[in-house]
Amino acid sequence: MTVTSLRMLGYQALFGWLHLVLALPSIYLLLGLPLVMREQGWSGTDIGLFQLAGLPAVLKFLLAAPVERWRFGSGHYRGWAMLLSLLLALTLAVIGWTEGPGSRGGLFALAFLAGLLATWADIPANALAIKLLPESERLRAGSIRSAALFLAAILGGGVMLVVHGRWGWSAPFLLMAAALVVGAILLAVPGEAPDTGRKSAAVSVEESGWRGYFAQPGAKRWTCLLLTAFPFIGAAWLYLKPLMLDLGMPAEQVAWLVGVGGGTLGALASVMGGRMARHLGPGRAMPLFTGFCLCALAVLTTMVWCGAGTTGLLLGAALVAVAMGAISSLLFGLMMYFTRPRRRAVDYGLQASLFVMTRLSVPVAAGVLLDRLGHGGMLLGLTLAALGVWGLAVSSRRILARVAKPVGRGDATQGSDAGAVSRQVMAPGVASISGERGYQAK
Repeated sequence: MTVTSLRMLGYQALFGWLHLVLALPSIYLLLGLPLVMREQGWSGTDIGLFQLAGLPAVLKFLLAAPVERWRFGSGHYRGWAMLLSLLLALTLAVIGWTEGPGSRGGLFALAFLAGLLATWADIPANALAIKLLPESERLRAGSIRSAALFLAAILGGGVMLVVHGRWGWSAPFLLMAAALVVGAILLAVPGEAPDTGRKSAAVSVEESGWRGYFAQPGAKRWTCLLLTAFPFIGAAWLYLKPLMLDLGMPAEQVAWLVGVGGGTLGALASVMGGRMARHLGPGRAMPLFTGFCLCALAVLTTMVWCGAGTTGLLLGAALVAVAMGAISSLLFGLMMYFTRPRRRAVDYGLQASLFVMTRLSVPVAAGVLLDRLGHGGMLLGLTLAALGVWGLAVSSRRILARVAKPVGRGDATQGSDAGAVSRQVMAPGVASISGERGYQAK
């Protein structure tokens, strides 16, 4: 193994750890802690309102602006990520030192602050990953990020509750704070070269704001896929546990089979999906993965409509978990390609905000369908929506094929900025024309 390969492996491990430790506090606070709150006498309304502590996730496009504007010298993104990670660790330690969920207003304020800091720290961490990783490593980085989020869901929704039950209120928060401190220390290891070089007038126009993001070749079609490829399969996953409970499965069995088992399948699918996407290329992977999401939803819908037993429902749940892991790994990887030099944080923040908005809004619409049409009607609606997404992916395959070539072909091993500059140093109109001519030549 070469020195470069070892360095890339170290980068991937570092950013995987950062994704895990930054996601874990929010998942524990919003998905794991409600069980403790219920035991302490919180009402359903109180627990529901507490979920508003997750609202900062929608504001990444605003939080990205100061990250891009105020720089820490040569360690620009690294400095931001270290500072915000340490502040988040301090906030978690303060929550651990409180009297537990008794002080509801104070706990909400601290949870909101923790959500804000975790969301904010995610921006420079991903911008640093985009800057340090070559293009050939970006789809792998997306799969590692997706797997880390599934692992965070398993830890935050299960393991941390066990830690709480055995060692008390403070233990989970102090463990998470310590993990963040480790991440901040590890961030000091990689170097970060400053952005240098003169920009042409065309690049200056392209990088003048959010309109420059949409002026990138293929960005508009990609944004449509970013908004729609995940939320329908994600909504099905969200309502799987209530579905199992409504059909008579014991709560503990649901937690183990869907929560732990499904999360493990999703993490494995994230890794394998990233490998497939690197070898197929986004142009082939996106129709394949969205088509698999469509099939998974169709199978689950059929099982519910036919009144299949536990085995049939678990088959549908397993397919949904695998589909969700695969599509999320591809989306997270492609987000790294649609960022401009010197605008990595802003472009990532914009994409992340768009992703979160539909991920949060589609389950609301699915809940309305559930109340009016039942589980079968809701799943049928999600399946029909996934059919439309698959059609969009098929029609976008040529555009996505320009973004990254399969591993082992052409210039897939170019560095992160080299590939970006080669595509973006032209004015937006010229880039689009050259891309169209390239495809006509093929």
